[in-house]
Amino acid sequence: MSKPLPRKQRILNRGYLYSRSMDDAGELSVSLVDIDSAILYYFDNIIQPSVEDNGENVKVPIMYASPERWKSIQNNGFLRDKKRQIITPVIVYKRTSFEKDDAVPQDKLDANNPNLFYSFEKKYSRENRYDNFAIQIGDIPQKEYHNVTFPDHVILTYDFIIWTSYIEQMNKIVEKVIYSDGAYWGDPAKLRFRSKVESFTDATEISDVERLVRTNFSVTLRGYLLPKGNYDHRSTTRKFLTPKKVSFGSETDVAVQNKVGRSGQFTEELDDDIKLANKALEADGFGTNLTHPLIFSAGTGVTISNNNVPFDGTSALTQTISIGQNVAPGSNVTFNQVSASSLVLGSTTFNAGSIAGNLNILGSVTTTGNMEIGQNAVINGTVTAQRFNTEFISASILFESGSTKFGDSTDDNHNFTGSVNITGSFGLNGHNITTISNDGTMSGSSAQAIVTENAVKTLLTESAQELYLRKQFFKSSVSITAPSTASFNAVTASAPSGLSATSKNDFIFFIDGQYMEHDAVTIQQSGATFLVKVDTSNIGYDLESDDEIISIGKFVS
Repeated sequence: MSKPLPRKQRILNRGYLYSRSMDDAGELSVSLVDIDSAILYYFDNIIQPSVEDNGENVKVPIMYASPERWKSIQNNGFLRDKKRQIITPVIVYKRTSFEKDDAVPQDKLDANNPNLFYSFEKKYSRENRYDNFAIQIGDIPQKEYHNVTFPDHVILTYDFIIWTSYIEQMNKIVEKVIYSDGAYWGDPAKLRFRSKVESFTDATEISDVERLVRTNFSVTLRGYLLPKGNYDHRSTTRKFLTPKKVSFGSETDVAVQNKVGRSGQFTEELDDDIKLANKALEADGFGTNLTHPLIFSAGTGVTISNNNVPFDGTSALTQTISIGQNVAPGSNVTFNQVSASSLVLGSTTFNAGSIAGNLNILGSVTTTGNMEIGQNAVINGTVTAQRFNTEFISASILFESGSTKFGDSTDDNHNFTGSVNITGSFGLNGHNITTISNDGTMSGSSAQAIVTENAVKTLLTESAQELYLRKQFFKSSVSITAPSTASFNAVTASAPSGLSATSKNDFIFFIDGQYMEHDAVTIQQSGATFLVKVDTSNIGYDLESDDEIISIGKFVS
Protein backbone atom coordinates (compact mmCIF):
# COMPACT_ATOMS: atom_id res chain seq x y z
CA MET A 1 0.00 0.00 0.00
CA SER A 2 1.44 3.38 -1.03
CA LYS A 3 1.64 6.28 1.38
CA PRO A 4 -1.15 8.85 0.84
CA LEU A 5 -0.14 12.27 -0.45
CA PRO A 6 -0.20 15.28 1.91
CA ARG A 7 -3.21 17.56 1.59
CA LYS A 8 -1.17 20.33 -0.08
CA GLN A 9 0.03 17.92 -2.81
CA ARG A 10 -3.39 16.53 -3.65
CA ILE A 11 -4.61 17.57 -7.10
CA LEU A 12 -8.05 19.11 -6.99
CA ASN A 13 -10.14 18.17 -10.04
CA ARG A 14 -11.54 21.50 -11.23
CA GLY A 15 -13.90 19.60 -13.53
CA TYR A 16 -16.20 19.04 -10.59
CA LEU A 17 -16.33 22.74 -9.67
CA TYR A 18 -18.75 23.85 -12.40
CA SER A 19 -21.46 26.45 -11.90
CA ARG A 20 -25.00 25.19 -11.22
CA SER A 21 -26.60 28.67 -11.38
CA MET A 22 -28.40 27.88 -14.69
CA ASP A 23 -29.08 24.24 -13.80
CA ASP A 24 -32.57 23.71 -12.40
CA ALA A 25 -31.75 20.11 -11.45
CA GLY A 26 -29.32 21.18 -8.75
CA GLU A 27 -27.37 18.89 -6.42
CA LEU A 28 -29.44 16.09 -4.93
CA SER A 29 -29.11 15.29 -1.24
CA VAL A 30 -31.24 13.49 1.35
CA SER A 31 -30.50 13.89 5.07
CA LEU A 32 -32.01 12.67 8.33
CA VAL A 33 -33.66 16.08 8.77
CA ASP A 34 -35.43 15.59 5.41
CA ILE A 35 -36.90 12.29 6.64
CA ASP A 36 -37.98 13.86 9.98
CA SER A 37 -39.59 16.75 8.07
CA ALA A 38 -41.42 14.32 5.75
CA ILE A 39 -43.30 12.88 8.75
CA LEU A 40 -44.24 16.34 9.98
CA TYR A 41 -45.47 17.32 6.49
CA TYR A 42 -47.55 14.12 6.14
CA PHE A 43 -49.34 14.64 9.46
CA ASP A 44 -50.01 18.37 8.83
CA ASN A 45 -51.18 18.07 5.20
CA ILE A 46 -52.37 14.47 4.60
CA ILE A 47 -53.55 12.93 7.89
CA GLN A 48 -54.61 16.33 9.31
CA PRO A 49 -55.54 15.09 12.82
CA SER A 50 -58.34 17.07 14.49
CA VAL A 51 -60.82 16.68 17.39
CA GLU A 52 -64.23 18.05 18.32
CA ASP A 53 -64.08 20.34 21.35
CA ASN A 54 -67.12 22.37 22.51
CA GLY A 55 -68.71 22.05 19.09
CA GLU A 56 -65.61 23.27 17.24
CA ASN A 57 -63.17 21.34 15.05
CA VAL A 58 -59.71 21.88 16.61
CA LYS A 59 -56.54 20.94 14.68
CA VAL A 60 -54.18 18.76 16.71
CA PRO A 61 -50.58 20.11 16.64
CA ILE A 62 -47.65 17.75 16.04
CA MET A 63 -44.18 18.44 17.48
CA TYR A 64 -40.76 16.85 17.14
CA ALA A 65 -39.45 16.21 20.67
CA SER A 66 -35.99 17.48 21.48
CA PRO A 67 -33.94 15.42 24.00
CA GLU A 68 -34.90 17.82 26.83
CA ARG A 69 -38.59 17.78 25.90
CA TRP A 70 -38.65 13.97 25.56
CA LYS A 71 -37.02 13.53 28.98
CA SER A 72 -39.62 15.85 30.53
CA ILE A 73 -42.37 13.76 28.92
CA GLN A 74 -40.89 10.53 30.27
CA ASN A 75 -40.63 11.98 33.80
CA ASN A 76 -44.00 13.74 34.00
CA GLY A 77 -46.10 11.69 31.60
CA PHE A 78 -47.40 14.82 29.83
CA LEU A 79 -46.22 18.03 28.11
CA ARG A 80 -46.55 21.56 29.47
CA ASP A 81 -46.32 24.94 27.70
CA LYS A 82 -44.37 28.01 28.84
CA LYS A 83 -47.19 28.93 31.28
CA ARG A 84 -46.93 25.49 32.93
CA GLN A 85 -50.29 24.43 31.48
CA ILE A 86 -50.76 20.87 30.20
CA ILE A 87 -50.98 20.81 26.38
CA THR A 88 -53.87 18.75 25.04
CA PRO A 89 -54.60 17.57 22.41
CA VAL A 90 -51.10 17.14 20.99
CA ILE A 91 -48.95 14.61 19.08
CA VAL A 92 -45.22 14.29 19.88
CA TYR A 93 -42.74 12.09 18.03
CA LYS A 94 -39.03 11.33 18.23
CA ARG A 95 -36.55 9.30 16.16
CA THR A 96 -35.33 6.48 18.39
CA SER A 97 -33.08 4.41 16.08
CA PHE A 98 -31.98 3.76 12.52
CA GLU A 99 -29.98 1.02 10.78
CA LYS A 100 -28.87 0.13 7.26
CA ASP A 101 -31.40 -1.76 5.17
CA ASP A 102 -29.85 -5.11 4.27
CA ALA A 103 -32.72 -5.84 1.87
CA VAL A 104 -31.20 -3.34 -0.61
CA PRO A 105 -27.48 -4.21 -0.65
CA GLN A 106 -24.94 -2.12 -2.53
CA ASP A 107 -21.21 -1.56 -2.64
CA LYS A 108 -19.94 1.90 -3.57
CA LEU A 109 -16.33 0.59 -3.30
CA ASP A 110 -15.27 4.01 -1.98
CA ALA A 111 -17.78 6.16 -0.12
CA ASN A 112 -15.87 9.38 -0.86
CA ASN A 113 -15.50 8.46 -4.53
CA PRO A 114 -18.71 6.56 -5.38
CA ASN A 115 -18.64 4.29 -8.43
CA LEU A 116 -22.36 3.42 -8.58
CA PHE A 117 -24.78 5.81 -10.22
CA TYR A 118 -28.09 5.97 -12.03
CA SER A 119 -28.23 7.77 -15.43
CA PHE A 120 -31.30 9.53 -16.81
CA GLU A 121 -31.93 11.82 -19.78
CA LYS A 122 -33.49 15.22 -19.32
CA LYS A 123 -36.33 15.63 -21.80
CA TYR A 124 -36.00 19.37 -22.37
CA SER A 125 -33.48 21.99 -21.35
CA ARG A 126 -31.95 25.20 -22.58
CA GLU A 127 -29.18 23.26 -24.36
CA ASN A 128 -31.26 20.60 -26.16
CA ARG A 129 -34.09 22.71 -27.61
CA TYR A 130 -34.75 21.81 -31.27
CA ASP A 131 -36.80 24.08 -33.55
CA ASN A 132 -37.31 24.86 -37.26
CA PHE A 133 -34.31 27.19 -37.34
CA ALA A 134 -32.08 24.44 -35.98
CA ILE A 135 -33.35 22.11 -38.71
CA GLN A 136 -32.62 24.64 -41.46
CA ILE A 137 -29.03 25.22 -40.35
CA GLY A 138 -28.40 21.52 -39.74
CA ASP A 139 -28.03 21.87 -35.95
CA ILE A 140 -28.11 18.46 -34.27
CA PRO A 141 -29.83 18.76 -30.87
CA GLN A 142 -27.81 18.03 -27.80
CA LYS A 143 -28.92 15.44 -25.28
CA GLU A 144 -28.46 16.18 -21.60
CA TYR A 145 -27.69 13.29 -19.21
CA HIS A 146 -27.54 13.34 -15.42
CA ASN A 147 -25.75 10.74 -13.29
CA VAL A 148 -27.01 10.43 -9.71
CA THR A 149 -25.12 8.58 -7.00
CA PHE A 150 -26.89 5.60 -5.43
CA PRO A 151 -28.06 6.44 -1.88
CA ASP A 152 -27.72 4.36 1.28
CA HIS A 153 -31.00 2.68 2.24
CA VAL A 154 -31.81 2.76 5.95
CA ILE A 155 -34.60 1.71 8.33
CA LEU A 156 -35.67 4.37 10.85
CA THR A 157 -37.85 3.89 13.94
CA TYR A 158 -39.95 6.66 15.52
CA ASP A 159 -41.94 6.69 18.79
CA PHE A 160 -45.19 8.67 18.90
CA ILE A 161 -47.30 9.83 21.87
CA ILE A 162 -50.86 11.21 21.53
CA TRP A 163 -52.67 13.07 24.35
CA THR A 164 -56.36 13.99 24.32
CA SER A 165 -58.96 14.81 26.95
CA TYR A 166 -61.50 12.19 25.91
CA ILE A 167 -61.40 8.66 24.50
CA GLU A 168 -63.71 9.70 21.63
CA GLN A 169 -61.15 12.28 20.51
CA MET A 170 -58.34 9.70 20.73
CA ASN A 171 -60.28 7.19 18.62
CA LYS A 172 -60.58 9.59 15.65
CA ILE A 173 -56.85 10.31 15.62
CA VAL A 174 -55.85 6.65 15.93
CA GLU A 175 -58.24 5.67 13.12
CA LYS A 176 -56.60 8.15 10.72
CA VAL A 177 -53.09 6.94 11.63
CA ILE A 178 -54.01 3.27 11.13
CA TYR A 179 -55.61 4.11 7.78
CA SER A 180 -52.24 5.59 6.62
CA ASP A 181 -50.32 2.41 7.48
CA GLY A 182 -48.22 1.22 4.55
CA ALA A 183 -48.49 4.54 2.66
CA TYR A 184 -45.55 6.63 1.48
CA TRP A 185 -45.22 9.46 3.99
CA GLY A 186 -43.81 12.81 2.84
CA ASP A 187 -44.33 15.67 0.40
CA PRO A 188 -45.48 14.30 -3.01
CA ALA A 189 -43.43 17.01 -4.75
CA LYS A 190 -40.23 16.14 -2.84
CA LEU A 191 -39.45 12.99 -0.83
CA ARG A 192 -41.70 10.13 0.33
CA PHE A 193 -40.85 7.07 2.40
CA ARG A 194 -42.65 3.77 2.96
CA SER A 195 -44.19 3.56 6.44
CA LYS A 196 -45.25 0.77 8.78
CA VAL A 197 -47.30 1.52 11.92
CA GLU A 198 -46.72 -0.82 14.88
CA SER A 199 -49.15 -1.71 17.71
CA PHE A 200 -50.89 0.92 19.85
CA THR A 201 -50.81 1.13 23.65
CA ASP A 202 -53.62 3.06 25.41
CA ALA A 203 -53.60 4.52 28.92
CA THR A 204 -55.92 6.86 30.84
CA GLU A 205 -54.44 9.08 33.54
CA ILE A 206 -56.85 10.68 36.03
CA SER A 207 -55.87 13.03 38.87
CA ASP A 208 -57.67 15.53 41.08
CA VAL A 209 -57.37 18.33 38.54
CA GLU A 210 -56.56 16.68 35.16
CA ARG A 211 -57.87 13.83 33.02
CA LEU A 212 -55.67 12.68 30.12
CA VAL A 213 -56.04 9.91 27.53
CA ARG A 214 -52.68 8.76 26.22
CA THR A 215 -51.72 6.44 23.32
CA ASN A 216 -48.22 5.27 22.41
CA PHE A 217 -47.28 3.75 19.05
CA SER A 218 -44.18 3.39 16.87
CA VAL A 219 -43.59 3.83 13.14
CA THR A 220 -40.91 2.27 10.94
CA LEU A 221 -39.81 4.12 7.78
CA ARG A 222 -37.71 2.72 4.96
CA GLY A 223 -35.69 5.68 3.77
CA TYR A 224 -32.44 6.50 2.06
CA LEU A 225 -29.55 8.91 2.71
CA LEU A 226 -27.50 10.84 0.17
CA PRO A 227 -24.94 13.18 1.78
CA LYS A 228 -24.09 16.45 0.05
CA GLY A 229 -20.60 16.54 -1.52
CA ASN A 230 -17.35 14.95 -0.34
CA TYR A 231 -13.65 15.71 0.11
CA ASP A 232 -13.15 16.53 -3.62
CA HIS A 233 -16.10 18.99 -3.68
CA ARG A 234 -17.76 16.48 -6.00
CA SER A 235 -21.50 16.82 -6.40
CA THR A 236 -23.88 13.88 -5.98
CA THR A 237 -25.06 14.59 -9.53
CA ARG A 238 -23.02 15.04 -12.70
CA LYS A 239 -24.19 16.39 -16.04
CA PHE A 240 -23.00 15.37 -19.54
CA LEU A 241 -23.87 16.99 -22.89
CA THR A 242 -23.48 15.34 -26.27
CA PRO A 243 -21.41 17.32 -28.83
CA LYS A 244 -23.13 20.10 -30.73
CA LYS A 245 -21.94 21.36 -34.10
CA VAL A 246 -23.33 23.37 -37.02
CA SER A 247 -22.37 22.13 -40.52
CA PHE A 248 -22.59 24.17 -43.74
CA GLY A 249 -22.87 22.47 -47.15
CA SER A 250 -23.07 18.91 -45.80
CA GLU A 251 -25.42 16.77 -43.76
CA THR A 252 -24.40 14.69 -40.78
CA ASP A 253 -26.52 11.89 -39.38
CA VAL A 254 -25.27 10.50 -36.07
CA ALA A 255 -27.27 8.09 -33.94
CA VAL A 256 -26.91 8.82 -30.21
CA GLN A 257 -27.89 5.86 -28.07
CA ASN A 258 -30.35 6.33 -25.20
CA LYS A 259 -28.70 6.27 -21.78
CA VAL A 260 -31.87 6.26 -19.66
CA GLY A 261 -31.84 3.68 -16.88
CA ARG A 262 -28.22 2.60 -17.35
CA SER A 263 -25.98 2.25 -14.35
CA GLY A 264 -22.21 2.25 -14.28
CA GLN A 265 -19.17 4.13 -12.95
CA PHE A 266 -18.23 7.81 -12.92
CA THR A 267 -15.48 8.45 -15.50
CA GLU A 268 -13.31 11.48 -16.08
CA GLU A 269 -14.16 11.43 -19.84
CA LEU A 270 -17.43 11.12 -21.80
CA ASP A 271 -18.93 7.72 -22.52
CA ASP A 272 -17.70 5.80 -25.56
CA ASP A 273 -20.90 6.51 -27.48
CA ILE A 274 -20.56 10.24 -26.87
CA LYS A 275 -16.89 10.07 -27.96
CA LEU A 276 -17.93 8.29 -31.15
CA ALA A 277 -20.53 10.96 -31.92
CA ASN A 278 -17.95 13.66 -31.31
CA LYS A 279 -15.48 12.09 -33.76
CA ALA A 280 -18.20 11.70 -36.39
CA LEU A 281 -18.91 15.41 -36.23
CA GLU A 282 -15.24 16.39 -36.58
CA ALA A 283 -15.24 17.11 -40.33
CA ASP A 284 -12.27 18.49 -42.21
CA GLY A 285 -11.98 22.25 -42.65
CA PHE A 286 -13.93 23.70 -45.59
CA GLY A 287 -13.54 26.79 -47.72
CA THR A 288 -16.22 29.31 -48.70
CA ASN A 289 -16.38 31.09 -52.08
CA LEU A 290 -18.12 34.48 -51.74
CA THR A 291 -20.30 35.63 -54.64
CA HIS A 292 -19.78 39.24 -53.57
CA PRO A 293 -16.15 39.62 -52.41
CA LEU A 294 -15.07 41.82 -49.50
CA ILE A 295 -13.07 44.91 -50.51
CA PHE A 296 -11.14 47.32 -48.20
CA SER A 297 -10.57 50.85 -49.57
CA ALA A 298 -8.27 53.40 -47.91
CA GLY A 299 -9.89 56.63 -46.80
CA THR A 300 -8.43 60.06 -45.95
CA GLY A 301 -5.34 59.69 -43.78
CA VAL A 302 -5.55 55.85 -43.79
CA THR A 303 -3.19 53.49 -45.62
CA ILE A 304 -4.10 49.84 -46.47
CA SER A 305 -1.38 47.43 -47.59
CA ASN A 306 -3.60 45.77 -50.24
CA ASN A 307 -5.86 48.67 -51.18
CA ASN A 308 -9.02 47.79 -53.17
CA VAL A 309 -7.96 44.13 -53.44
CA PRO A 310 -11.10 41.86 -53.27
CA PHE A 311 -11.27 38.92 -50.86
CA ASP A 312 -13.55 36.04 -51.98
CA GLY A 313 -12.37 33.32 -49.58
CA THR A 314 -10.47 31.21 -52.14
CA SER A 315 -7.09 32.24 -50.75
CA ALA A 316 -5.74 34.00 -47.65
CA LEU A 317 -5.37 37.79 -47.75
CA THR A 318 -3.57 39.84 -45.10
CA GLN A 319 -4.45 43.53 -44.75
CA THR A 320 -2.40 46.06 -42.76
CA ILE A 321 -4.22 49.31 -41.87
CA SER A 322 -2.14 52.33 -40.74
CA ILE A 323 -2.31 56.14 -40.42
CA GLY A 324 0.28 58.86 -40.90
CA GLN A 325 1.59 59.07 -37.32
CA ASN A 326 1.97 57.09 -34.12
CA VAL A 327 -1.07 57.49 -31.84
CA ALA A 328 0.08 55.29 -28.95
CA PRO A 329 -0.72 56.61 -25.39
CA GLY A 330 2.86 57.82 -24.91
CA SER A 331 3.29 59.36 -28.38
CA ASN A 332 3.21 63.05 -29.41
CA VAL A 333 0.27 63.55 -31.78
CA THR A 334 -0.10 66.64 -34.02
CA PHE A 335 -3.46 67.84 -35.39
CA ASN A 336 -4.23 70.96 -37.42
CA GLN A 337 -7.63 71.51 -35.78
CA VAL A 338 -9.68 69.49 -33.26
CA SER A 339 -13.46 69.77 -32.72
CA ALA A 340 -14.85 68.23 -29.53
CA SER A 341 -17.67 68.78 -27.02
CA SER A 342 -15.16 68.98 -24.13
CA LEU A 343 -11.42 68.85 -23.42
CA VAL A 344 -10.01 67.21 -20.26
CA LEU A 345 -6.51 68.30 -19.16
CA GLY A 346 -5.51 66.65 -15.88
CA SER A 347 -8.22 67.50 -13.34
CA THR A 348 -9.60 70.44 -15.37
CA THR A 349 -12.39 70.04 -17.95
CA PHE A 350 -12.94 72.69 -20.65
CA ASN A 351 -16.53 72.62 -21.93
CA ALA A 352 -18.17 74.78 -24.59
CA GLY A 353 -19.26 77.44 -22.07
CA SER A 354 -17.54 76.58 -18.78
CA ILE A 355 -14.39 75.31 -17.06
CA ALA A 356 -14.72 72.61 -14.39
CA GLY A 357 -11.78 72.36 -11.97
CA ASN A 358 -8.93 74.66 -10.90
CA LEU A 359 -7.40 77.10 -13.37
CA ASN A 360 -4.14 78.95 -12.65
CA ILE A 361 -3.38 81.89 -14.95
CA LEU A 362 0.15 83.32 -14.79
CA GLY A 363 -0.42 86.21 -17.24
CA SER A 364 -3.17 88.76 -17.86
CA VAL A 365 -6.82 87.97 -18.63
CA THR A 366 -8.97 90.33 -20.74
CA THR A 367 -12.65 89.61 -21.26
CA THR A 368 -15.22 91.68 -23.16
CA GLY A 369 -18.24 89.78 -21.80
CA ASN A 370 -19.54 88.76 -18.39
CA MET A 371 -17.49 86.61 -16.02
CA GLU A 372 -19.16 84.33 -13.44
CA ILE A 373 -17.22 82.53 -10.66
CA GLY A 374 -19.05 79.65 -8.98
CA GLN A 375 -16.54 79.18 -6.13
CA ASN A 376 -14.08 81.34 -4.17
CA ALA A 377 -12.06 84.15 -5.77
CA VAL A 378 -8.76 85.23 -4.16
CA ILE A 379 -7.26 88.45 -5.54
CA ASN A 380 -3.87 89.52 -4.20
CA GLY A 381 -3.79 92.85 -6.06
CA THR A 382 -6.11 95.89 -6.33
CA VAL A 383 -9.72 95.60 -7.50
CA THR A 384 -10.93 98.64 -9.50
CA ALA A 385 -14.62 98.79 -10.33
CA GLN A 386 -17.15 101.47 -11.28
CA ARG A 387 -19.93 99.89 -9.20
CA PHE A 388 -20.39 97.08 -6.65
CA ASN A 389 -23.70 95.22 -6.38
CA THR A 390 -23.24 92.77 -3.48
CA GLU A 391 -25.53 90.03 -2.15
CA PHE A 392 -24.08 88.83 1.17
CA ILE A 393 -24.62 85.29 2.41
CA SER A 394 -21.62 85.63 4.73
CA ALA A 395 -18.86 88.27 4.69
CA SER A 396 -15.81 89.45 6.61
CA ILE A 397 -14.40 92.94 5.78
CA LEU A 398 -11.35 94.60 7.31
CA PHE A 399 -10.74 98.34 6.68
CA GLU A 400 -7.34 99.54 7.86
CA SER A 401 -8.22 103.20 7.13
CA GLY A 402 -10.89 105.36 5.56
CA SER A 403 -14.62 105.91 6.08
CA THR A 404 -17.64 103.80 5.11
CA LYS A 405 -21.20 104.79 4.28
CA PHE A 406 -24.25 102.58 4.16
CA GLY A 407 -27.26 103.88 2.24
CA ASP A 408 -28.07 107.35 0.95
CA SER A 409 -31.67 107.93 2.20
CA THR A 410 -33.73 107.37 5.35
CA ASP A 411 -35.80 104.59 3.74
CA ASP A 412 -32.73 102.30 3.36
CA ASN A 413 -32.73 99.24 5.64
CA HIS A 414 -29.53 97.68 7.01
CA ASN A 415 -29.95 94.25 8.60
CA PHE A 416 -27.32 92.72 10.90
CA THR A 417 -27.31 89.13 12.18
CA GLY A 418 -24.74 88.59 14.93
CA SER A 419 -22.82 91.02 17.15
CA VAL A 420 -21.93 94.68 16.48
CA ASN A 421 -18.77 96.06 18.10
CA ILE A 422 -18.42 99.89 18.12
CA THR A 423 -15.35 101.75 19.36
CA GLY A 424 -16.07 105.49 19.58
CA SER A 425 -19.42 107.33 19.49
CA PHE A 426 -22.76 106.30 18.01
CA GLY A 427 -24.93 108.88 16.26
CA LEU A 428 -28.72 108.54 16.10
CA ASN A 429 -30.90 111.26 14.50
CA GLY A 430 -28.45 114.02 15.47
CA HIS A 431 -27.78 112.71 18.97
CA ASN A 432 -24.24 111.63 19.73
CA ILE A 433 -24.20 108.59 22.07
CA THR A 434 -20.80 108.11 23.72
CA THR A 435 -21.47 105.53 26.46
CA ILE A 436 -23.90 103.06 28.00
CA SER A 437 -24.48 103.92 31.70
CA ASN A 438 -25.00 101.35 34.48
CA ASP A 439 -25.57 104.02 37.18
CA GLY A 440 -28.71 103.06 39.14
CA THR A 441 -28.98 106.53 40.73
CA MET A 442 -28.99 108.37 37.36
CA SER A 443 -26.85 111.00 39.13
CA GLY A 444 -24.89 111.96 35.99
CA SER A 445 -27.99 113.17 34.05
CA SER A 446 -25.93 112.74 30.86
CA ALA A 447 -27.56 113.53 27.49
CA GLN A 448 -25.05 111.24 25.69
CA ALA A 449 -25.57 108.01 27.71
CA ILE A 450 -28.02 105.11 27.32
CA VAL A 451 -28.96 103.35 30.59
CA THR A 452 -28.82 99.55 31.07
CA GLU A 453 -31.54 97.22 32.32
CA ASN A 454 -29.67 96.84 35.62
CA ALA A 455 -29.65 100.62 36.19
CA VAL A 456 -33.41 100.83 35.58
CA LYS A 457 -34.02 97.90 37.96
CA THR A 458 -31.91 99.57 40.66
CA LEU A 459 -33.83 102.80 40.25
CA LEU A 460 -37.18 101.01 40.43
CA THR A 461 -36.00 99.17 43.58
CA GLU A 462 -35.46 102.53 45.34
CA SER A 463 -38.97 103.50 44.33
CA ALA A 464 -40.20 100.34 46.06
CA GLN A 465 -38.55 101.58 49.27
CA GLU A 466 -40.45 104.84 49.00
CA LEU A 467 -43.72 102.98 48.49
CA TYR A 468 -43.01 100.85 51.57
CA LEU A 469 -42.26 103.89 53.71
CA ARG A 470 -45.52 105.48 52.67
CA LYS A 471 -47.62 102.45 53.56
CA GLN A 472 -49.97 103.27 56.50
CA PHE A 473 -53.23 101.30 56.59
CA PHE A 474 -56.04 101.09 59.20
CA LYS A 475 -57.31 97.64 60.29
CA SER A 476 -59.92 96.54 62.85
CA SER A 477 -59.98 93.16 64.60
CA VAL A 478 -62.47 90.61 63.29
CA SER A 479 -62.44 88.34 66.36
CA ILE A 480 -61.17 88.19 69.97
CA THR A 481 -59.96 84.95 71.47
CA ALA A 482 -60.03 85.31 75.25
CA PRO A 483 -58.04 86.03 77.18
CA SER A 484 -55.25 87.58 75.06
CA THR A 485 -55.41 87.20 71.19
CA ALA A 486 -56.98 89.50 68.58
CA SER A 487 -57.26 88.41 64.87
CA PHE A 488 -57.16 90.69 61.79
CA ASN A 489 -57.84 89.85 58.11
CA ALA A 490 -54.58 91.47 56.96
CA VAL A 491 -51.04 90.71 55.79
CA THR A 492 -47.98 92.66 56.90
CA ALA A 493 -45.91 94.33 54.20
CA SER A 494 -42.38 92.98 53.66
CA ALA A 495 -39.56 95.52 53.86
CA PRO A 496 -37.55 95.83 50.59
CA SER A 497 -33.80 95.31 50.43
CA GLY A 498 -31.89 97.94 52.36
CA LEU A 499 -34.57 98.52 55.10
CA SER A 500 -35.14 96.84 58.46
CA ALA A 501 -37.65 93.99 58.59
CA THR A 502 -41.23 94.85 59.53
CA SER A 503 -41.86 94.59 63.31
CA LYS A 504 -44.50 95.62 65.93
CA ASN A 505 -42.82 99.04 66.12
CA ASP A 506 -44.21 99.74 62.62
CA PHE A 507 -47.79 99.55 64.05
CA ILE A 508 -49.97 101.50 66.56
CA PHE A 509 -52.62 99.61 68.59
CA PHE A 510 -55.78 100.91 70.37
CA ILE A 511 -58.16 98.85 72.56
CA ASP A 512 -61.64 100.30 72.85
CA GLY A 513 -60.16 103.72 71.92
CA GLN A 514 -57.27 103.56 74.43
CA TYR A 515 -53.64 103.48 73.23
CA MET A 516 -51.69 100.30 73.99
CA GLU A 517 -48.00 100.35 74.82
CA HIS A 518 -45.77 98.27 72.50
CA ASP A 519 -44.32 96.47 75.54
CA ALA A 520 -47.74 94.91 76.17
CA VAL A 521 -48.21 93.36 72.68
CA THR A 522 -46.53 90.97 70.22
CA ILE A 523 -47.49 90.35 66.58
CA GLN A 524 -47.56 87.17 64.45
CA GLN A 525 -48.48 86.51 60.77
CA SER A 526 -50.37 83.22 60.34
CA GLY A 527 -51.19 82.77 56.65
CA ALA A 528 -53.66 85.51 55.71
CA THR A 529 -54.40 86.29 59.39
CA PHE A 530 -52.59 88.97 61.39
CA LEU A 531 -52.50 88.10 65.14
CA VAL A 532 -51.99 90.55 68.01
CA LYS A 533 -51.19 88.86 71.32
CA VAL A 534 -51.65 91.01 74.46
CA ASP A 535 -49.74 90.61 77.72
CA THR A 536 -52.77 90.76 80.08
CA SER A 537 -50.57 91.02 83.16
CA ASN A 538 -49.11 94.23 81.70
CA ILE A 539 -52.47 95.90 81.02
CA GLY A 540 -54.14 94.43 84.15
CA TYR A 541 -57.19 92.73 82.51
CA ASP A 542 -58.20 90.03 80.03
CA LEU A 543 -59.58 90.55 76.50
CA GLU A 544 -63.25 89.87 75.97
CA SER A 545 -65.16 88.99 72.81
CA ASP A 546 -66.88 92.38 72.59
CA ASP A 547 -63.62 94.34 72.80
CA GLU A 548 -62.46 96.26 69.72
CA ILE A 549 -58.77 96.51 68.84
CA ILE A 550 -57.63 98.86 66.09
CA SER A 551 -54.19 98.70 64.36
CA ILE A 552 -52.55 101.30 62.08
CA GLY A 553 -49.29 100.38 60.29
CA LYS A 554 -47.39 98.59 57.51
CA PHE A 555 -50.03 96.36 55.93
CA VAL A 556 -49.89 95.24 52.28
CA SER A 557 -53.11 97.06 51.48
